[in-house]
Amino acid sequence: MHEAERGLFDLQRGRPICVTALGDHGTAGTVLLATVEGLSTRTLKQIQGIGNGRACLAVTGYRAEAMGLTIPADGRAAMSLGLCVSVTPDEILSLSSTSDDCRVGSDDVRQASPPEVGGLTLAKLGRLLPAVVFASVDESTASDVRELIKSGAVLSVTTSQIDTMASAVRVEVTHVSDGPVPLREAENARFMSFREANGILEHVAVIIGERSNWPDPIPVRIHSACLTGDLFGSLRCDCGEQLQGSLRVFNERGGGVLLYLAQEGRGIGLGNKLRAYALQQEGLDTVDADCVLGFGADERRYDAAVEMLRHLDVRRIQLLTNNPEKVRAVREGGIEVVERQALYGTLNPHNQRYVRTKVQRAGHWLGEMLPGVIQGE
Repeated sequence: MHEAERGLFDLQRGRPICVTALGDHGTAGTVLLATVEGLSTRTLKQIQGIGNGRACLAVTGYRAEAMGLTIPADGRAAMSLGLCVSVTPDEILSLSSTSDDCRVGSDDVRQASPPEVGGLTLAKLGRLLPAVVFASVDESTASDVRELIKSGAVLSVTTSQIDTMASAVRVEVTHVSDGPVPLREAENARFMSFREANGILEHVAVIIGERSNWPDPIPVRIHSACLTGDLFGSLRCDCGEQLQGSLRVFNERGGGVLLYLAQEGRGIGLGNKLRAYALQQEGLDTVDADCVLGFGADERRYDAAVEMLRHLDVRRIQLLTNNPEKVRAVREGGIEVVERQALYGTLNPHNQRYVRTKVQRAGHWLGEMLPGVIQGE
């Protein structure tokens, strides 16, 4: 396992890691950091000890805007700010994730350094809240940190290792296993499990019908996991209805392929999705809620879907989607999208704003289905 992946897993376990930026003449900066999510009092005190009594908070550019921090004129950038000595983990979590009183007036604010940005990158990859508590390592504490690393208490990762992991042009997936799973909407179904090469995410391809009976182009649905909608029938979204609807289409047309991707909450993870729901309850739409938490409007990627289609030797498809980004991503991956078929859910009082936001802020093709909602009626 690569060091960056080990670092990600340590952060998910609530453990601190050491992140170093290497320059042309050696070390250009080192920090000891931990994610705000799962931060314990013990870890906070450990980081404060390295910082000679103080710790700092690094947040993404999206969160910095929500906090009212002044960001560089050349674009959205991650920012860092000093924390008071008496701050608690709960107070840091609130500062990093809520919409109430999140504007800060700290004079100790600057653009985040490469090691701090590296920590934020790992947090996002691990579906954690993208905010990290850190302390810079200087000459007075360098020996203490080296001892922590030598003893195995803290893992050391470089920013270049993190960048290599995060910027992989192509996501590699491996077929792990498969087996028959008869479904209510399609009895002749087979599930195929795929795992990304870094071991972080697992995806599923659901094969409906016999390939010899599939139409041309092959119907394909790329569906991002939604525990609340797919399993529990949440009224906040239309995901569950789209999932079941796609299976019915496949069955009626002689078969097809459903790609079920582990991208809960548009790629932010279940924990952050529930945080976003709480913010939506306060009046924010889905995009603004995600941005308040430090994420972009849509954090999903479709590289794994393209690789799964290649593994299945599926090259010409009819894509069941209302999302133009899926069409673009699949085509850029070399899959021929011959045509698109709309896939609608049912409008209810709980999902009207969600649907309107998808159209108005993400460009989804839902206007024909919901003209009254789109116009605010």
